[in-house]
Amino acid sequence: MDKKQALLTAYNLADLELKNRLVMAPMTRSRANNPEKVATAEMQGIYYEQRASAGLIISEGSQVSPRAVGYIYTPGIYTETQIAGWKKVTDKVHKKNGKIFIQLWHVGRISHPDFHNGELPLAPSAINPNAQSFTLEGFKDTVTPKEMSVEEIKQTVQDFKDAASNAMKAGFDGVEIHSSNGYLFHQFFSVNSNKRTDQYGGNKENRARFLFEVIDAIKEVMPENRIGLRLNPSLHGMFGIEVDEETIPTFDYIVEKLNDYNLSYLHLSEPFTDVSQVPYAVTEIAKHYRPLYKGTLMINGGFDQEKGNKIIEEGLADLVAFGKPYISNPDLAERFAQNIPLTNWDPDTFYSQGKKGYLDYEAKANAYIPN
Repeated sequence: MDKKQALLTAYNLADLELKNRLVMAPMTRSRANNPEKVATAEMQGIYYEQRASAGLIISEGSQVSPRAVGYIYTPGIYTETQIAGWKKVTDKVHKKNGKIFIQLWHVGRISHPDFHNGELPLAPSAINPNAQSFTLEGFKDTVTPKEMSVEEIKQTVQDFKDAASNAMKAGFDGVEIHSSNGYLFHQFFSVNSNKRTDQYGGNKENRARFLFEVIDAIKEVMPENRIGLRLNPSLHGMFGIEVDEETIPTFDYIVEKLNDYNLSYLHLSEPFTDVSQVPYAVTEIAKHYRPLYKGTLMINGGFDQEKGNKIIEEGLADLVAFGKPYISNPDLAERFAQNIPLTNWDPDTFYSQGKKGYLDYEAKANAYIPN
């Protein structure tokens, strides 16, 4: 094993000892194809167990309520049956000496009435993202959502709090708030999706209020240092989100305010698209936010073994999250340790059902012994 690889060194994540700095990124896989939207030991259990040599696994996004759904066959964390299903999954990961957080999810307007018995999806303002939602009948155009009342916002805060409590019952090591990628929290942050004039709209402090209310609620039911969250500051031209002159100052405010909390980590995404010619966008997210955030910084977005090692060596991140490489390489940490070539993934099976392209990628490395 190459002891010089920064990715393969252990890391103390608050009170969690991670055996390496590789994180399996949260990825929607649409495998909870049962009426109760339950993660099962036969599917998710084996899938995450196979990848337990990651320093940390972050589960696929799991909706905090029926109103949070926006994609087919995604698991929830709001019923006793769902809690029981996830418990079987976390047990499998822990038996392999793995660590796993659950990503708590509300898609907001990136949904469709088909998921809500004909009712409109919820959002900060009644603005159509002009995107598409993946329904049982295929992709459908999004609609103009319903502007959330203050009462509905408060209920959603409670939904996240209840989901975090449920996650602890299910045996997760922590939670990640999915405040990224054009979903509900991101819709509150952005002035092109949030036109509210009450305490949740207008200035950046108001547009970030919902997020901090959720963090404050969740820390009442679980340790603050087991809460992570994900942000995508330079998301542009996707999910109805556009970078403008308010965008980066808003995220700067959020990140600096997060220093008031003892969170597990801040998970940032490098730009999904080329934003070098986009006014006001930040092209190098880790480099921009490392000086602003005092806690553990996780980064993702197009990293390979070389780039992952380099960004840790340069001190720009503490952990690196890998997405698609973990789909087709369940033994990614072992492969990096032994410099074994990676298996290519099959995009046609990313969101299909069944075991193909999910459980049938083989581990090819020898057992991995962490530094």
